[in-house]
Amino acid sequence: MTTAHQVNKTYQEINEKIRAGQAVVVTADEMVDIVRKKGEVKAAREVDVVTTGTFSPMCSSGAFINFGHSVPGIKASQVWLNGVPAYAGLAAVDIYIGATEPRSDDPLNKVYPGEFLYGGGHVIQDLVAGRPVQLTAVAYGTHCYPNKGIDKKVTLADLPFAQLCNPRNAYQNYNCAVNVTGRTIYTYMGMLRPRLGNANYCTSGQLSPLFNDPYYQTIGIGTRIFLGGGTGYVVCAGTQHRPDVPRTERGVPTRPAGTLMVAGDLKQMHPRWLVGVSILGYGCSLAVGLGVPIPVLNEEIAFRTGVSDEEIVTQVVDYGHDYPNGKGRSLGEVTYAQLRSGTIDVGGVTVPTAPLSSLVRAREIADILKRWIAAGRFTLTEPAETLPSVTP
Repeated sequence: MTTAHQVNKTYQEINEKIRAGQAVVVTADEMVDIVRKKGEVKAAREVDVVTTGTFSPMCSSGAFINFGHSVPGIKASQVWLNGVPAYAGLAAVDIYIGATEPRSDDPLNKVYPGEFLYGGGHVIQDLVAGRPVQLTAVAYGTHCYPNKGIDKKVTLADLPFAQLCNPRNAYQNYNCAVNVTGRTIYTYMGMLRPRLGNANYCTSGQLSPLFNDPYYQTIGIGTRIFLGGGTGYVVCAGTQHRPDVPRTERGVPTRPAGTLMVAGDLKQMHPRWLVGVSILGYGCSLAVGLGVPIPVLNEEIAFRTGVSDEEIVTQVVDYGHDYPNGKGRSLGEVTYAQLRSGTIDVGGVTVPTAPLSSLVRAREIADILKRWIAAGRFTLTEPAETLPSVTP
């Protein structure tokens, strides 16, 4: 990679090409081959935008909802949507429902304590699918809000306001989880068999948004993205955003690093890209489809978007003993190419691998975003402020 930029583009120039139908847009998968064959300088001259995608369970997700005033008015103190508790300590009829909140009377929990079939993520999917949801609210009653309870069916169309707002999505790298103990364990990374019986991972590798902009040079507050099948925006750095971690020569972090807080109008979204999930022995979550366009402003960004699965490394971590005890000790490093091969070597043991994220849907998101931009339907936004980072 060159030290001085030979190519310099602006967001305005790229957006003008998008509106004119002249922008060259490729997916992150395609960019790998382009950079390999032509080098980053020529790639930067030829390509304007690289699209990325990821689809996987993202627990730190949820929605702000205003369910509208009743007659007489109510200042809700407790609210349930299809039996799932929502947080009501915001205002009279404003609530937040979290993806991992389980239904309070889940029938599976009565038979198997700690097991849940239905939670906040499922409520969100039901809403975007147009299905009616039972809303129950209770209140203590005030002079201005005398109503002490409502119980009614609502649909997404009935709600005056519904905003997906996810505090931590699109994790930039994550652990590969294994279990070295003698018992099967159940985690947010799925079921892990004893004595290194399997290895689970959860990132779309070279398609993942933050792998393609590892120093957050184009991603920040106000970045327009694909979110849940509609248009969303990066609000700010997500919770647990920690960029100061070990990195490869390409700048790719070798362990969990950056995260995004994102938001978007729930009424634009689609149930294919917001899917409620139940993880055995762990609980409920929401699988989120998310894609970020990366403007190729110069050859440095072209170089970074050319990263391949062979160059992306993560840590193998024991979730049976080390992780619960706060150690997070690495048993070794593996590349995403090795993970995708179906097996990895951990201390001389051949361990089968499986993803929690869907590579097929990640590719579909990158392709959809590519088509939107190529058709002039989706332009890029320059961030008001980029995310906290370290110096490249």
